[in-house]
Amino acid sequence: MDDDIRQKILTLLGQHRTMTIATLRPDGWPQATTVGYANEGLALYFLCAPDSQKAANLARDDRVSLTIDHDSPQVMEISGLSMAAHARRVDDPAEADKALQLLMRKYPQQASLPLPMPTPAEVCIFRLTPVVISLLDYTKGFGHTDLVRC
Repeated sequence: MDDDIRQKILTLLGQHRTMTIATLRPDGWPQATTVGYANEGLALYFLCAPDSQKAANLARDDRVSLTIDHDSPQVMEISGLSMAAHARRVDDPAEADKALQLLMRKYPQQASLPLPMPTPAEVCIFRLTPVVISLLDYTKGFGHTDLVRC
């Protein structure tokens, strides 16, 4: 991956805190939901409830698609990321703690709220490893995408 493209991807990851993630339901239909995330490089982490549809879907099929973007006032200003990735449940306590710390840095106001951040025992923590990343940048032309294979 070219350094300029990698830096643009990392910048977009750093500018945002939510993503829309699509998993595959048992009937084959995709299920898209919005979740908070944190990243370390190109690895993304998110939490979900152990009894959630996302956790059940990912237990069956680890493939996901996701988008990270923001609302642009003009069509020709659209920029964002689209990824195909594999999701792996984080079982290692050290990696789980690291993921929660990354999320706390993304959401520092969480520390002052009455509801504390959940512990690794209370949630499923997933690590997303990208396979293909599309960097969308309409300022370079309608529908312009730089496609990167990881």
